Amino acid sequence: MVDYLKERQTASGEVSITDLWKVVVYGLQDIWPESRTRIDGQNMGDVWELPYLPEHEKAGRFVSFHKLSQWLTYSLMEPLQEAGFKITDLHLMTGLPEYRNGGLLVDFGVLVPKSSSTLVDEFSPSAEVIIEWRALTVSILDELHAVILKRLNFTAEVFPLVKMLEGGTWKAGRVIASEKRTDGGPPIKIKSDGTVF
Repeated sequence: MVDYLKERQTASGEVSITDLWKVVVYGLQDIWPESRTRIDGQNMGDVWELPYLPEHEKAGRFVSFHKLSQWLTYSLMEPLQEAGFKITDLHLMTGLPEYRNGGLLVDFGVLVPKSSSTLVDEFSPSAEVIIEWRALTVSILDELHAVILKRLNFTAEVFPLVKMLEGGTWKAGRVIASEKRTDGGPPIKIKSDGTVF
């Protein structure tokens, strides 16, 4: 990985997050269960179909999350920076579509399920309600980050999204979950095989 990134590093030490992303997404492609979405024969991993979305030529009606891949990418940034890489284009990463961030939004009433049974039943990661919840979580995290930047008068370079996730929304989601539920789990129950959450 380091050799690959060094080949793409500029003279000033910069390397795009897209190069690190390629290492993670393509390098770990074989870990995904065979049952996952495939596009052009490639196992897409944390990608799910929402049937009511308009059909696109290549991507179909799919919503891509890549939560674990993004989490790993974010986690690799710090040691790579310590190794001398200046990672650019962080704005291309998204918030993590996982139950701590999404749970925070439900627990504080930012997102309200269409049906009260959503907070009782258990759903697979491919269920519409889970895909919608995760997609809305990503979108709202971007909006929340923009509000925080404006209020603190920071740039995204000074306070990137990853800092908000690590020190803010994920921890707050965990705290509110433990206050609201004895098991500390999410407000919407997910049947997971460990490859999504």
